[in-house]
Amino acid sequence: MQPVIDVTLGVAGPPHEVVLKLQGGDDWELNVWAAFEDLAKLRGVRAAAWDQRRSIAAGVSAGGRVFWCAPGEEADPEIATVLIGHDDEAWDIAFLIPVALVEKIGSLASARQLN
Repeated sequence: MQPVIDVTLGVAGPPHEVVLKLQGGDDWELNVWAAFEDLAKLRGVRAAAWDQRRSIAAGVSAGGRVFWCAPGEEADPEIATVLIGHDDEAWDIAFLIPVALVEKIGSLASARQLN
């Protein structure tokens, strides 16, 4: 059974349009500030294979850039990785979340749907 991860998109001040909040119960929370246009790219996360250097740069968090990618050929195809840091190879923080959730974020951002 996969853990429940709550997704919230809210209004953010300039220079960002939206703040994305991912929360895994009481265990962890990730806040990402971004533009709708950047988050909308996450609908194509399955094609963003990290081992082919195709991650999607979308947002900032904890002073670092946020990169989203699908697993490589050897990993579970339903799990995506969120990398936070200087780039997608020299990152400081990583989260593993369902690919379907990343695609949902992309769809919500594409529709500019806040909650």
